[in-house]
Amino acid sequence: MRAVVQRVAGAAVRVDGNVVGAIDKGLLVYTGVGAGDSEADAAYIVDKVLHLRIFPDEAGKMNRDVVQAGGRILLISAFTTQADARKGRRPSFDAAMPPEQAEALYEGVVADLRGNNVDVQTGRYREHMLVESTNDGPICILLDSRRAF
Repeated sequence: MRAVVQRVAGAAVRVDGNVVGAIDKGLLVYTGVGAGDSEADAAYIVDKVLHLRIFPDEAGKMNRDVVQAGGRILLISAFTTQADARKGRRPSFDAAMPPEQAEALYEGVVADLRGNNVDVQTGRYREHMLVESTNDGPICILLDSRRAF
């Protein structure tokens, strides 16, 4: 499972012109399920997202996680995080788990994050979404449960 984590001052997601999820300070997380991923991969992503110390403390050092900073999470399903663009000009998405199977793992990530004292907003699974964000930093972290990077 992969995730792109961005520290944001605010973010919102729209489907068919309507806001379906929005946060102020917190994390915008794009996550995608890979073929062969399991609940252990989902648990790894949840733990990393919850405990990444990328929010400033009183001294301005990145020492706080999203809960300690009083932040929220906007979680967006994005199979494109599984893209392989090493060959040619059109990315391959062969590494992504089929959407019917991936949905359960994605929903598990949502539930596990919500069970950890953080407000989690989401987009809509398998829908075309417009995501707006104000990156704070900029801070962008790439996560991979298989530790490929």
